[in-house]
Amino acid sequence: MTKLRISVVQYLNTAPLVRGFTHGPLRDLAAKTYDLSFTVPSQCAEALRTGAADVAIIPAIEYQRIVSQGVPLTILPDLAIASKERVRSLLLISKVPIRQARRIALDPSSRSTQALTKILAARRWQITPQFFEPAPPARPSESGDNRSADRDENVHNGITAMLADADAALVIGDAALRIAIAAESQGVKPGPDGEWLTTAATPLHIYDVVKEWWHLTEKPAVLAIWAARNQSFPNNLVPAALAADFQASRDFGLTQIPQIAAEAANEMHLPEKELRLYLEKNIDYSLDQENLQGLLRFFHESQALNLIAPLSHLSIAASHNSPARYMDFAYASKRT
Repeated sequence: MTKLRISVVQYLNTAPLVRGFTHGPLRDLAAKTYDLSFTVPSQCAEALRTGAADVAIIPAIEYQRIVSQGVPLTILPDLAIASKERVRSLLLISKVPIRQARRIALDPSSRSTQALTKILAARRWQITPQFFEPAPPARPSESGDNRSADRDENVHNGITAMLADADAALVIGDAALRIAIAAESQGVKPGPDGEWLTTAATPLHIYDVVKEWWHLTEKPAVLAIWAARNQSFPNNLVPAALAADFQASRDFGLTQIPQIAAEAANEMHLPEKELRLYLEKNIDYSLDQENLQGLLRFFHESQALNLIAPLSHLSIAASHNSPARYMDFAYASKRT
């Protein structure tokens, strides 16, 4: 039997979603049925778009982009990487108050966070900066006896490089989380626009992208979703059993957060308590009604700025607990 190819984001916040497949009761099933590969968010989306993957965690905005290119997708139900009010792993770091920024460097790894930043610039901060993608921040070395120092230095060097030709830089993922934890431990104070202001001789302004989105909309941010490529399944129908497997993997993962945090603390050389707080409080793994409304608002704001094509409907797969849903976006967006 041909295995389904699953493309997974290689960040800490995805670990609970696949824990059942990698460490839990679905491990034997996954070994027979699924072929998991790990990469950055933008590459997960590209794999799904081209057919190199059958199911992938994709930046939320890429659902609209891929479907608009004529590739039908179905969202797996009640599964997401979302954040209700503050996330700590999506940061905009600025040398000046953000309303004074004229050039913003964007990490190329996540298209959703890029879109969120552009929406915030236009709608919350009311600025029109030049956006550009430099080389991404250096990835930490995994070898050597001083990996923690290597990682901190690589992250610092990456941010310095991004800010060399920009007023502000968007940093995401584990690198951003490392910066947030370090800033909190070293001391920050409120800035003029509610951001963090570091206490260094030359202070930096640190904006949590999800917190800024909440200030703009009072809605959660849905950062990524599981999506399946319809053409990978008989009759172009994503089976309920697939969604049930992924939900079961997530449910097991949520019971394993203490273990995940402990493993990550050893690997990342960061405080276990902070990593557990991040996974339990900053990340929400559901696509509940509140998160769905946030997703609809995000799509609406993205389309208004021409970041995506005219909006496509949302197709959400059935699971053992719920029927399949087909959501007309124009109708649903009136309620966001």
